[in-house]
Amino acid sequence: MEEIYTHIANLGFPIVISIYLLVRIEGKLNMLTESINELSKAIAGIK
Repeated sequence: MEEIYTHIANLGFPIVISIYLLVRIEGKLNMLTESINELSKAIAGIK
């Protein structure tokens, strides 16, 4: 039984952290994409 806990601790924790970070980065990437699109429109308006 203790072997199962060890496997969960060694594999489960990194998986949970990875999923959490991917979800956070996805939101920031969406915001960055929107900002780049707005910047492109602003630059096109200047020309």
